[in-house]
Amino acid sequence: MTDTKETLTELSREYQDSIPADLRETQSFDWYLDQLYDHPRIARNAHQRVADMFDYYGTDYDEDAGVVEYDLASEDPLNNGENTFYGRVIHEAIHEFVNKVKSGARGLGPEKRIKLLLGPVGSGKSDFDRQVRRYYEHYTRTDEGRMYTFRWTNLCDIIGDQDPADDTVRSPMNQDPIVLVPQEQREQIIEDLNAELEAPYTIRNEQALDPASEFYMDRLLAYYDDDLESVLDNHVEIVRIVADENQRRAIETFEPKDKKNQDETELTGDVNYSKIAIYGESDPRAFDYSGAFCNANRGIFSGEELLKLQREFLYDFLHATQEQTIKPKNNPRIDIDQVIVGRTNMPEYKDKKGDEKMEAFNDRTKRIDFPYVLQYEEEASIYRKMLRNADLPDIQVEPHTLEMAGLFGVLTRVEEPDSGTVDVVQKAKAYNGEVDEAEDVDVKKLREEAADMAEIGEGMEGVSPRFIGDEIAEAIMDSMHRSRDFLSPLTTFNHFEENLENHGSIPEDRFEKYYRYLELVREEYKDRAIEDVRHALAYDIDEIQRQGEKYMDHVMAYIDDDTVEDEITGREQEPDETFLRSVEEKLNVPEDRKDDFRQEVSNWVSRRAREGDTFNPQDNDRLRRALERKLWEDKKHNINFSALVSSNEMDDDERNAWVDALIEQGYTREGAKEVLEFAGAEVAKAEMEE
Repeated sequence: MTDTKETLTELSREYQDSIPADLRETQSFDWYLDQLYDHPRIARNAHQRVADMFDYYGTDYDEDAGVVEYDLASEDPLNNGENTFYGRVIHEAIHEFVNKVKSGARGLGPEKRIKLLLGPVGSGKSDFDRQVRRYYEHYTRTDEGRMYTFRWTNLCDIIGDQDPADDTVRSPMNQDPIVLVPQEQREQIIEDLNAELEAPYTIRNEQALDPASEFYMDRLLAYYDDDLESVLDNHVEIVRIVADENQRRAIETFEPKDKKNQDETELTGDVNYSKIAIYGESDPRAFDYSGAFCNANRGIFSGEELLKLQREFLYDFLHATQEQTIKPKNNPRIDIDQVIVGRTNMPEYKDKKGDEKMEAFNDRTKRIDFPYVLQYEEEASIYRKMLRNADLPDIQVEPHTLEMAGLFGVLTRVEEPDSGTVDVVQKAKAYNGEVDEAEDVDVKKLREEAADMAEIGEGMEGVSPRFIGDEIAEAIMDSMHRSRDFLSPLTTFNHFEENLENHGSIPEDRFEKYYRYLELVREEYKDRAIEDVRHALAYDIDEIQRQGEKYMDHVMAYIDDDTVEDEITGREQEPDETFLRSVEEKLNVPEDRKDDFRQEVSNWVSRRAREGDTFNPQDNDRLRRALERKLWEDKKHNINFSALVSSNEMDDDERNAWVDALIEQGYTREGAKEVLEFAGAEVAKAEMEE
């Protein structure tokens, strides 16, 4: 018990030490001015602070895609990668979002717009929005992200009818202390700050004091004969604020309630009825600044399912965006400073987009498409993250399981090619970066074609990662109940097929298409399973090395228009074109592309030689696969495939050797036996058909 108390005490001490000193102390206005002149960024507006936040946690520029990946999303440094985002299209969406925030930071217009994250259910837009809010909370705790506000003190000494409970009153809008300075003097201060500012934007602040603060300022100036310095010295304290969603400070998440009971006061605030008896209804001190826009000031307003709100309720966003003010009922206008983010799904967007009465709202919206992931290996990373973050039972996920689940998801999201040159699986592979499998595929052209075909955009419809993740979870539990210590693609496919029609977000008219895609994925898995079994049954590293050296000897002779020494007779002979093509055809290299492939491999060998590396076909993925497949063709006729299905027909030592070879590829022992039987049956059937 004593050790536990000491540990708790130490943790408490560490937490207190982690709190910046100026969070526990108040400062004078003169101190704040000195801080501004030393660190002008303190006076940033919300867009500028959020823009700097993304850069603060690190960036990585993807030159090929022309996209900046922000570590906040791609690495999640605060949570050791627990909440990372995957997929080219997702990072394009995040890049677009940050660009709009940065444009707003420069005053180019997006600061007066709602950043609307549009995407299908489960696309990650809510997770990204939540990630931004969490990081903003952390950023405002750092020295680089700090911001300050003020509070009024000793009010009862001057204002006779001031409630003693209100002797000290914090700025209800958490405004920057610079707004205490009249506009003419403020402009001079800001001009000085911008002269020292090293940033891609300039500091601006034309806000008026909120009505309550303006009331106190007027009363105090009247008492001190318009001596602002006396007011600031005697009745203003500077305090540091940290964004905190739970405390509704500088971050607010607004959720639509019952449409019949929506009230604009939820956004703009309402009368504080407990203060009416003290101050009177029209007194600004009797106003409760508890509206969502009030709470979000100096930070981020996040509107969940924003377009589910009634049209009339959305009108409050018009002033909030364009004029950057709110107008509470029967109260003066209030200036606001915040990044307004909205999230919505496709049905609501389509409904509001076609409503002519929503023209003004739509014009104040900057849409950012947040589609599903379209690279199946990146999609698999989403499921891998899900499993990593869970209390996974003692079960192993077999090779290809998550990738094939991801491929099924991607097939339901991409537009089927219309050109006829590639099928939908080839397109998904091309999107995944497998250009060597489809060399003639023009990925850029496919994307352009899809953009023309899709109603909103490619990836905005299809099966959500939630459905696939749920079925993977069910398949895991099903495997456990059947005492299987592994999850295979075959089990996962069965769960997809059984539950496809039970998922409420999948339209009935797509069932037939999705079942067809599932069969395509089964075929793809069959090819991969057979490839793994080929590797186990026919893999011979020494033979692959020998065949690789032979291939390169003949390639060099072909390129140099030379001869090569025959391995058996020792005589000089022409390059063996039959042998060369037997290797190249294993990669589907067409006759008219063989010279390009041979030159490519030759250049690779020459480059390695210059670097002092010896030739090893294992180091060239394409050549290695071609040689493995050729070796398989040479050996497969000597393998009893029917014996793979029936253990009674196979020698135990031989079978165990093949199982061990599959275990080296990542399979469990029982999983290896299953894939041997599955692939063996498929190959035996193919052999019989041949």
